[in-house]
Amino acid sequence: MALPIAIVEDQTPDAQRLEELLQQQLPEAECTWFACGDDFLRAAAEPGLYAVVFLDICMAGTNGIETARRLRQADPEVLIVFVTSSPEYVWDAFPVHPFDYLLKPYQEEKFEHLAAELRRALRCQEPELEIRIARQSIQLPLRKVLYAIARNHYVLITTEDGEYRAMCSFAQIEEKLTARENFMSCNRGVIINMDKVLRFGEDCIEILDGTCLPVRQKDKCTLLARFTQYQFRHMRQELH
Repeated sequence: MALPIAIVEDQTPDAQRLEELLQQQLPEAECTWFACGDDFLRAAAEPGLYAVVFLDICMAGTNGIETARRLRQADPEVLIVFVTSSPEYVWDAFPVHPFDYLLKPYQEEKFEHLAAELRRALRCQEPELEIRIARQSIQLPLRKVLYAIARNHYVLITTEDGEYRAMCSFAQIEEKLTARENFMSCNRGVIINMDKVLRFGEDCIEILDGTCLPVRQKDKCTLLARFTQYQFRHMRQELH
């Protein structure tokens, strides 16, 4: 489920960095950037458009605190996170009951903690793969999955935390994983997480853990093109 988030920030590099961190920690986030509080207030007149609003405190025109005050009147439930490079302004933000605040430059450890708190507050679940092992079901975070390989009576799923034998058909795992853009079937019975690829070689794909997985030769050009497009698209997002 998409998580609509507004970023109200007049500094383009800061807005881009914030969106990058959000995409890393909350993959379901759909971010909309506003360069000033006035633009945001015109666009967000209807309550409920955004679940979270990141507000720069110091902006030209209507500043972040006044923007938050007006926003709070229209939408009492929205979560507000203030961002600032001046800690002394944080005290002025308390009357509008912010969820949290972030100091610039952003620290990844602090942001990871904030993302976890937002997820709990919004009851957003990190994308996971549910598998059955023996008599119990477990949840594997998709961001930690490296690859999955079909075996005779199970599917071997390798993650950053270890290997898991899923007692199900490969088709079931394939359907769940390939529904996400970062997973690709590179051969019969083999699915890779393209975020975990070290190198796309002539006849194999090398994963970050050193494993080399075979490439379906008849589809090699198509697979390489898809992998290249995926990497280029995400590289461009990081640079913007």
